[in-house]
Amino acid sequence: LPFNPFTQDSWRITRFAPRGSMLKMVFLQLGATLVATAISAVFFGVHGAMSAAIGGLACAIPNAIFALRLTIVSKRSGSASVGGFLAGAFLKLDAIVGLLVLAWALYSDLHWWGLLIGLILALKANLFVFLVKT
Repeated sequence: LPFNPFTQDSWRITRFAPRGSMLKMVFLQLGATLVATAISAVFFGVHGAMSAAIGGLACAIPNAIFALRLTIVSKRSGSASVGGFLAGAFLKLDAIVGLLVLAWALYSDLHWWGLLIGLILALKANLFVFLVKT
């Protein structure tokens, strides 16, 4: 059967990604955060390491919650709506920005290069999720 974009089923996402891939993504982001923390500790010291950890976790924690939500929704109903997926993705981005602003406001010794290294490595870790074998 050819794909018909005007059917009700076409407006539903039946599987976003295999559940294992979502879990791998979260663990890869946490691993990338550890690598960024080690790199920042070498180059920028303790405050750089803390900043890299904050940047990586500001990305990994909302992604873990989003992956958990997708897993629960897909197990409960077998599929999730596109609108629900987009709303979750928007809330995830808001949470990342909110956590970064909170880190800036609460951690007075924030090292910006360390934060950026942690954030960028955690964000780019999902590019390797399909390269890691389960």
